[in-house]
This record gives sequence, structure tokens and C-alpha cells, in this order.
Amino acid sequence: MGEKIRVRVKRQDSPEAPARWEEFDIPYRKNLNVIAMLMHIQKNPVLANGQKTSPVVYECNCLEEVCGACTMVINGKPQQACSALVDQLQKPITLEPLSKFPVLRDLHVDRKKMFETLKQVKGWVQIDGTYDLGPGPRMAPEVQEWAYPLSRCMTCGCCAEACPNYNEKSHFMGPAAISQVRLFNAHPTGAMQKNERLDAIMDKGGISDCGNAQNCVQVCPKEIPLTTSIGDMGRETVKRWFSRALRS
Repeated sequence: MGEKIRVRVKRQDSPEAPARWEEFDIPYRKNLNVIAMLMHIQKNPVLANGQKTSPVVYECNCLEEVCGACTMVINGKPQQACSALVDQLQKPITLEPLSKFPVLRDLHVDRKKMFETLKQVKGWVQIDGTYDLGPGPRMAPEVQEWAYPLSRCMTCGCCAEACPNYNEKSHFMGPAAISQVRLFNAHPTGAMQKNERLDAIMDKGGISDCGNAQNCVQVCPKEIPLTTSIGDMGRETVKRWFSRALRS
């Protein structure tokens, strides 16, 4: 018998079902990641005590820390299961679903709230038509330098999970959406909807609901300067408020 890794998984059969813990022993391999362990359980759904169970339900897609689908709480920290290497994790390994989103089953949660928020802040560059529009407007290199890291956001939910103001009792849209407002307002074409985006984050659940805990920037897997974005949007919303006040 080779070396085994003990894995504790928090499971839930449906959104209404009670949660329970199950433990598995996974054969150790060098460079093993959490997704590979879950795939092993899929093929051989047997508990550490030898009792048969059902395969663990989880979500994944790109397997290279780009899509954000496999985000879960690993040893108490929100991160992607595809890039979480077993050799770098404390044993036993504990896997839990994100707590700030509705659990669909086991480790699979519904992050719809984050995507609906992107619709609210118009997190895209709006263009007219599908015909060839020619080369797009150029951005200054110094703008590109700070804007590119913001574009790496994959809506994974890590920042929301770590934020004390993002929960079922709050309407707060979260750090990711606010950062995307900064990104698209900096784009020469995206700036046409600048005021609409600022109005969106000045509304209920917007930037004023941020408690400045700064947990988000600590857990972001892409090292996005979320607190810088929040600070910058804070200044822009103040300017927008004065602008609206002078017109009224």
C-alpha cells in the first residue's frame, strides 16, 4: 500500500438538504492537484472506512485557473481546485463549497449573482453591429499598464467569499464588479457608458456598502488591485454626485 492522502469533503445532496462530512483516502502522486483527487473519487466513490458513496459533485472547465468555475474553500481559503497542489496543502485536506453563494450540490454553487451584477454595471464594451468596424481606438501605454491586470478577473468568487459585507443579508455587489467598472470606464469606447456605470455603483448595494476590510485583495488569485479600484471609483462617484447635484 502506497501513501494515502486523507480528504474531508463537505457534502449536500440538494439546496434544501442538510450538510454532512465524508472522508476519503486518495493515493498520493507527485504534482497531484485537488481536481485530480475529485476525479479519483468519481471513478471510485468509496469512503475511507470502505463504505460506498456517491461521486462528489463539483464544477470545473479550463483546468488552468482561467475560468474560475472550480473555486471552492480549500483548508479554509477560497481558491481554485485546479491550481491547488496537494504537496503545498496541509493534511488532511478539507474541501467546502463557497459559503456566500447558494449550494446546488456538494461543492457546486450558483454564482449567478455575480454575473447578474456584471449586467447591472454594464461590464462590457458596447458596439453597434457585427460588421467590420476597423481598428479600435488606441489606449495610452500607461493606461494599458494598470488596466490589463483588471481584465484578468474571472468572476471566480474568491473576493466575494472573503468579503464580510458580501452575504445573504446584504445587497453589496462585491469588489469584482466595482473593479470592472474602473476597467471599462477607462476604455475609449467603453467610456461612452461611464456615467451609467457610475450611477449603478452609486445605487443600492453599490460602493457605499464596502466596509474597506481589504480581504478581497488578499485572496484574489490574479492579484488584481481591487482596493485601488474601489478607492478610484470612490473618487469618481463623488465627482458624479456633485455633477448630478449641480444639474438638479
